[in-house]
Amino acid sequence: MSSGKVFNVELQNGIGIVTMDLPGESMNTWTGEALIEFSNLVDALEAKENVKGIVLISGKPHNFHSGANLNFLGQFQNRQELSEALERTHHAFNRLENARFPSVAAIHGHCLGGGYELALACTARIAKESKTTVIGLPECLVGLFPGGGGTQRLVRLIGYPAFELILSGKTLTAGKAYESGLVDSYVAADGDLISEAKDLLAGIIEGKAELKRPQFDPSGLDAVAEKACKQTLKATRGRELIGPMLAIKAMQEGGKLSLTEGLDVEKEYFIDVALSNQAKGSIHTFFLKTETDKPVAKIPRDFSPMKINKAAILGFGTMGRGIAIDILRRMRIPLVVKDTPEVLEQGKQFLQKILGGMAEKKRLPVPVDDLLALLIPVSSFNEEFKDVDLVIEAVFEDPKVKDEVYTELMSHVSADCIVVSNTSTIPISRMAKAVDKPERFAGAHFFSPVWKMELLEIIKGEQTSDDTVYNLVNFAAAIKKRPVICNDNPGFIVNAILLPYFLKIYDLLEKGASIELIDRSMIAFGMPVGPIRLIDEIGIDVHYKAFQALGLKPPEILEKVIKDGRFGIKKSGKGFFLEDGNVDPGVLPLINVKEDFEDLTMEYVQEEFYGAMVKKAGELLDAGIVTDPRDIDVAMIWGIGFPPDKGGPLKWADLTGVSGKMRGGNFYK
Repeated sequence: MSSGKVFNVELQNGIGIVTMDLPGESMNTWTGEALIEFSNLVDALEAKENVKGIVLISGKPHNFHSGANLNFLGQFQNRQELSEALERTHHAFNRLENARFPSVAAIHGHCLGGGYELALACTARIAKESKTTVIGLPECLVGLFPGGGGTQRLVRLIGYPAFELILSGKTLTAGKAYESGLVDSYVAADGDLISEAKDLLAGIIEGKAELKRPQFDPSGLDAVAEKACKQTLKATRGRELIGPMLAIKAMQEGGKLSLTEGLDVEKEYFIDVALSNQAKGSIHTFFLKTETDKPVAKIPRDFSPMKINKAAILGFGTMGRGIAIDILRRMRIPLVVKDTPEVLEQGKQFLQKILGGMAEKKRLPVPVDDLLALLIPVSSFNEEFKDVDLVIEAVFEDPKVKDEVYTELMSHVSADCIVVSNTSTIPISRMAKAVDKPERFAGAHFFSPVWKMELLEIIKGEQTSDDTVYNLVNFAAAIKKRPVICNDNPGFIVNAILLPYFLKIYDLLEKGASIELIDRSMIAFGMPVGPIRLIDEIGIDVHYKAFQALGLKPPEILEKVIKDGRFGIKKSGKGFFLEDGNVDPGVLPLINVKEDFEDLTMEYVQEEFYGAMVKKAGELLDAGIVTDPRDIDVAMIWGIGFPPDKGGPLKWADLTGVSGKMRGGNFYK
């Protein structure tokens, strides 16, 4: 018999096999209609006297149930609407938990969030080992926490380890889930899940099944919660992110009450979280990640990307070496690298070190020596370039040097070889003049360290063809980068937006903001490091030269700092900071240019910095440099570490009303 479009039931000797299969979707997820349908299903089964128990299983090959649809959650704008939806969820799961017959969740494939919360409401759980079977409550990873009873049922099931599992968002294989108590039994990959699930159910019905259900002792909740708070704040550098902090409170407070009362506590805290900007920003970042996990989606379906069988890198310095690491470990193709013999040898040693470290952590597909054997070091252009499909230029940031390199390169590569520059400042259209068939020339701006940074800016010059762009997107996918595409522009996306951000440093210093206040404000906002500390570590001289490269006059304070020989603590032993991390008192006379300093707050500093960033981002969209606000948010999250719980600068601007103040409307329509 059928109970509806999502849940279908087949009765076998008094056992109901309930198959979950959301039509037209690759995953089972919860919607309001599905929850009501499930509650009605349990009512209908309970009305049948011959039903002795049920087994819940999925009709999807690699997915048991993935929980609430995040788009569905995003529809709720007020407490009343969300409260009613949570009531439906709790009613459905409570209905199952309190049914007159036992139930077993037979898990194969992803069992996450509200899917595992459904399983928690069952009498018992069994899981089958497979590459796709992962079990857990990962909601904290998207700015939420389990709101379908997870914080209450899991802590009662496995005790205090529930705190770590929920706060980390960690997911477990079938075997690990069994060891941790998340499931009661597991089946080998070649086992018969439905048969084993029915046997487990029969044992429960007959009273023979030995289910481990230790009595939960709530007396240590306060101590565990306090420790969890400290660990969470340490991980967030002191930022009180609402999702994990209220998850802790839900477990701490609800765990001392009856389950019914605990669910009410969880519900109220979950509403606080789900309606917060942090959750909305985090969910936006989750969708951005999902979209950019598969870059080939940017390529038209009727386009056939060129196969890259061999590549070359010109310049084996810091960036060239980083790019080489990713090409070797991801693509495993012959790679020509050109530089002086001394630099080539230093580069090979560097690759040996980095790849060796990856091998020790079992993050390489093949032995290091096999990858290094693919390197073809050369000190001059030769026959090795004739069959190269892609050349990445990463030489010194000097237009004249690059022009000379391209002019010489052209006589050694085929007419259809794609040529790209890793420049961070020089216009692509300007360099294209030195390239034959400039339609095959583009920018490919990597970020350092390349093997750790996921972003790749693909820059389209005035004559760059769409085919070249699509081929570079395919290349980005091959080396596991998240590409964003933009038209030629000084600084492209990231550096263009960072320019007013960094200029704001000197404006605020002139207004009397201290170095400590500026960096502390940015870290409190969620940036991984303060902007002045970042400049000091990268090199104040590098920062200074970036202004010059863009044809801009460096700020007066920066001029003074450079003239004082302060190139950064790592570069010249002098910078903004001392080796112990404190501000160098010697730099203060160079930056304190006013005597009547303004009394500035952290909130003011944050708004000044990010307002400048958003203003520039809007200009890029208006000028058609970028066509989609998502590309800007992707670039800033994965390019500079913009806090993911903010959703990127443009999503943050929409959520906080900055967009409305600056533009009269939101970036995201």
